[in-house]
Amino acid sequence: MKVLHFYKTYYPLSYGGVEQTIYQLASGTGAYGVESTILTLTPKKVSRVAKVNDHTVHRCRSIFQIASTDFSLSAFYRFNELAKNIDVIHYHFPWPFMDLVHLTAQVKKPSIVTYHSDILRQKNLLKLYRPIKNKFLHSVDVIVATSPNYLATSDILQRYRDKVEVIPIGLNRDLYPPKNVARRKHWNNILGSKFFLFVGVLRYYKGLNILLDALALGDLPTVIIGAGPMEHELKLQAQLLGLKNVIFLGQLSEEDKVAILDLSYATIFPSHLRAEAFGISLLEGAMFGKPMISSEIGTGTSFINSDQQTGIVVPPSSPRDLHLAMAYLWNNPEIAERMGINALARYEKLFTADRMCENYAALYQRLI
Repeated sequence: MKVLHFYKTYYPLSYGGVEQTIYQLASGTGAYGVESTILTLTPKKVSRVAKVNDHTVHRCRSIFQIASTDFSLSAFYRFNELAKNIDVIHYHFPWPFMDLVHLTAQVKKPSIVTYHSDILRQKNLLKLYRPIKNKFLHSVDVIVATSPNYLATSDILQRYRDKVEVIPIGLNRDLYPPKNVARRKHWNNILGSKFFLFVGVLRYYKGLNILLDALALGDLPTVIIGAGPMEHELKLQAQLLGLKNVIFLGQLSEEDKVAILDLSYATIFPSHLRAEAFGISLLEGAMFGKPMISSEIGTGTSFINSDQQTGIVVPPSSPRDLHLAMAYLWNNPEIAERMGINALARYEKLFTADRMCENYAALYQRLI
């Protein structure tokens, strides 16, 4: 059973939640007889074909970008050539160029799309894109939502409810670097042994400006791992607030990230907008048995983090509520420990990569 995944970026040239999901799927569905191929774009001069783990990645050169959407002329040809020898095409939404390729190619193969997020920005361009998007979603066989929460709150998904299935994103701990005692000790010497941790790309919807305002209300040590377009602005905000309790570490290796995640006291995920559709980094916290703090935004974050069970869910965009939740966990270590245990149990029940891959493999087989 051969599956072609199509998305705008992929490992190791780009890291993000969608890339992580595709990586987990391509690496894990092999156990169910699935041979995965990835088709992606890149603006860089790199090899056209590469091996990542046990799957093949085909790269097409991106020639221009409009509103964060990459375009490639060679991708039309490459898509058609690869599609000839596969059984199922697996799209990852949103990416408007992908819709164009699908509708232009008219490939007669079973198709599914994992619906990672609504499109929330570029309102004017969205009006032009809407007919293409609707035609694309109408033409695929199955749409997969990543959480029941997102399905319930997405107007687009409700419109196609009759062909939507829910398969939560899952992670395989074995695909992460093993715990390294030396790296853990190294970071313990720098960060101490009790701090809150945020991991992710520093984007507008991550709510880190809200987190910094919350940190100004009390001395709660917090570490931020990641880089991104908001980095300079956030560091300037921390400086203007006179914060001494936050450390920006930038982008780190997976080995260092795992060491710090293992060392951390709790994970904090202040995303305040629906652009945060699931929260892979939040799920990583659960996988490592950490209590979590997140905001209620009607997406998968509140499916991962069950309020008062695996952590605390607060109203979005509220520095005071965020601070109070952090202070509560900080001052109640026994409750925090119990929530961490519950978080790990919830991960093992609902969010393992094996569970996700088994469900997708069954869906592929059913479509064939």
